[in-house]
Amino acid sequence: MSDTSTGVVRDLPGLVESWFPFEEYSARLERLQAKIAEKQLDGVLLFQPESVTWLTGFFTRGYSSFQFAVVPAAGEPMICCRDVEAYYLERTAAFQGHAYWTDTDDPVAIGAGMVRALLGSGPKLGIEMSAWPLSAARFAAIASALDGAELSNSSDISRSLRLIKSPREIAYMRHAGRCAEAGMAAAAKAARPGTSERELAASICDAMIRSGSDIPGPGVLSSGEGALHLHGSYTDRVLKAGDTVQLETIPCVRHYHARFMRPIKVGRATPDETAFAERLVAIQDEAMAAVAPGVPATTPDRIYRSRMLGEGLVTQYTNKTFYSVGLLLPPSGGEALEASPTSDWSFRPGMTFHTYLLARGFGLSETIAITDSGFERLTAFPRELIVSSS
Repeated sequence: MSDTSTGVVRDLPGLVESWFPFEEYSARLERLQAKIAEKQLDGVLLFQPESVTWLTGFFTRGYSSFQFAVVPAAGEPMICCRDVEAYYLERTAAFQGHAYWTDTDDPVAIGAGMVRALLGSGPKLGIEMSAWPLSAARFAAIASALDGAELSNSSDISRSLRLIKSPREIAYMRHAGRCAEAGMAAAAKAARPGTSERELAASICDAMIRSGSDIPGPGVLSSGEGALHLHGSYTDRVLKAGDTVQLETIPCVRHYHARFMRPIKVGRATPDETAFAERLVAIQDEAMAAVAPGVPATTPDRIYRSRMLGEGLVTQYTNKTFYSVGLLLPPSGGEALEASPTSDWSFRPGMTFHTYLLARGFGLSETIAITDSGFERLTAFPRELIVSSS
């Protein structure tokens, strides 16, 4: 499935093909139905696009329209979606049961009819109430259409299972890591005085797409004063010698993400800037070295905060230090787990995280996978301050 020396997936299936063997989808369904049985439900309704794709394989760019999967306690799931997605369902979905609605239909009525046909008129249903496509108005309409059904919030059923990645999922993320590195290498060459942020973004996107990314976005990209603030996006600002560029490359392969940040100095860096970057690298190395199965999330989180605050590198440290990533469909930017001083979870093999620190415009991060004995870096770019040529 993958080349262990490069992390690149061999025989990569097309975007409009099944991304995994049927056996993997069948195993996911079995795990989900075990959770349904634990909660003594007749079934669940999955509205989060990642949940639908992870469980059934069904993927279309049109996931923002009304669609969901109904998963019975036993048997195969069914998908409700717009009829124009039929081509994508037939080519990507591991389970073909469906109900299509057209633009002249009431989609909720069609979906409710599918649920009743599969589960009867008064089922006990879990529903992903935290899913962003499920607005308050849409939920009210569904509850009314399923009059007699007992609905409960089961948002955690699918997302908790998705936290543990299979070897094939991690192989996609390794491949995405290579795409992220291609984007950063392109940035290191292009970040010269006189280049605009827009031109820099174009170079990054070109490199990531050509190396296999399903999306182009460079992620965080800002320079000058903008580099001092997280979540900047490229503008027409022109780079000047001595500028700091805050950059995160965020490609994905079959929408499995790997991302990382590096600070870039345009043309030159002062000795103090070089030393500061080296200290950030050392702190992050120490935090990551503490990561292993069974280790509480608070352990590496404490290292980040105690070093950054204790050494006076920042005056406050409010952001999370790890957050889980994997299968992400926009607008989702991360999974459920986040590390903070009050986290109550521990690392487990198969989990995958983006871990980052940010100070004075210098962002440094990696995507890692938790192994049986520690962790694997899925992004393997040199861990240092990048100084572009002038």
